[in-house]
Amino acid sequence: MPFTVRLHRVLKAPVDRVFRAFMDPDAMVKWNPPHGFTARMHAFDPVEGGEFRMSFTNFTTQETHSFGGRYLEIVPDQTIRYADRFDDPALPGEMVSTITFREVSVGTELTVTQDGIPDVIPEAACYLGWQESLGLLALLVEPEIR
Repeated sequence: MPFTVRLHRVLKAPVDRVFRAFMDPDAMVKWNPPHGFTARMHAFDPVEGGEFRMSFTNFTTQETHSFGGRYLEIVPDQTIRYADRFDDPALPGEMVSTITFREVSVGTELTVTQDGIPDVIPEAACYLGWQESLGLLALLVEPEIR
């Protein structure tokens, strides 16, 4: 039975910078893969109806899993909603992720909801992967480098 994860994080960075990290393919491959993985972006068209394809490679085993999907909704600096699926038939079904961005006094409140995660993925592993990715996102967007 597919499941849903929900995450919340406050980042010490302005909304436009955090949003840009989701709209830039070079940024995505830097922060999106969890620890122990590298990433490659194969296609990236971040507009409503646009498609993306990406793969993660386990640095230890060198095993790669790829996935792709389409953007359902993009409201600059507010919302990104996309649907994606794994290429591996053992990981069936479509997942829908909704990312919301809200300006708060210290930066950006980020909320992530991912629905339809295949039940063969351990729920705790999914949460851990997202937490690692969001930690890497913070390392990218929070520094004030001039």
